[in-house]
Amino acid sequence: MPIAIVKKRDRQVIREIKRHKSVYLLLIVPLVYYVIFKYVPIFNGQIAFKDYMALDGVLGSKWIGLTHFKTFISSYYFGELLRNTLMYSVGKLLFSLPLAIILAITIYECNRPHLRKIVQTLSYLPHFLSWVIMYGILLALLAPGDGVLNDIIKLFGGKPIDFLTNTNAFPWIVIFSDAWKEMGWSAIIFIAALMGIDPSLFEAALVEGANSWQRVRYITLPSIRPVILIVVLLRLGTILDAGFNQIFMLYSTPVLSVADIIDTWVYRQGLLEFQFGLATAVGLFKGVIGMFLILGSNKLVKRFGGNSLF
Repeated sequence: MPIAIVKKRDRQVIREIKRHKSVYLLLIVPLVYYVIFKYVPIFNGQIAFKDYMALDGVLGSKWIGLTHFKTFISSYYFGELLRNTLMYSVGKLLFSLPLAIILAITIYECNRPHLRKIVQTLSYLPHFLSWVIMYGILLALLAPGDGVLNDIIKLFGGKPIDFLTNTNAFPWIVIFSDAWKEMGWSAIIFIAALMGIDPSLFEAALVEGANSWQRVRYITLPSIRPVILIVVLLRLGTILDAGFNQIFMLYSTPVLSVADIIDTWVYRQGLLEFQFGLATAVGLFKGVIGMFLILGSNKLVKRFGGNSLF
């Protein structure tokens, strides 16, 4: 490429940056955040392959190769941790995503503005509550002594149930409480997609005599299908992140067999036992699995003619 053309292109780029400088200034904060908290720590990721000693530092620690990865995979708890993590991740995906779509469609189809605003506010509010507060709410609802749900059970002559220490009930509490907390926030992206549907499609459907269910089935859902596929692809990339904050707040020793996930195990081994190399290795393991899941699912979506990420 001739030098003159390159210089002309560079001048055009600089001119465009100056023209939209306010937009680029807004990008500085998130850019600095990702550089400091996402990209700089990648350098320390090498301790996954080292016998890390704080006094020796990252570069001075002894290289041990894949030992930490072998330790994790051959651990007695590996199968249980992987099972629990996938159970919660897949369960949340199967329950939370459809509920978020249903909520978004319900809000979009509502013809009463005041009711729509009330529902939106109430459904979004739990997202802004920490899991510490959510645990207090769940305890008030599910406590065996004076919990609201157990009061109802005792009212009908039943025996109180300690839901939070019951291995059969605990997984459902985790999945449904996550759906309750996050479905309103997750619905935002689907509401935005619904707002982009051409209104003339609904008008034509009304002229043809289509009822509400038929409009949703043949217009609404096909129109937002690309967004649904993208959300699913992004969720698959974090399939091994089952929600540390939630599990950490809710789990206890009686339900450890069904509550312990990879992240809680890493917390105990990495921070409480000071095995930083092992914790980093597990983090890399999760990242690699997530990357292959995104690449594989994205390829499948492209093969079947869907909208892919790239």
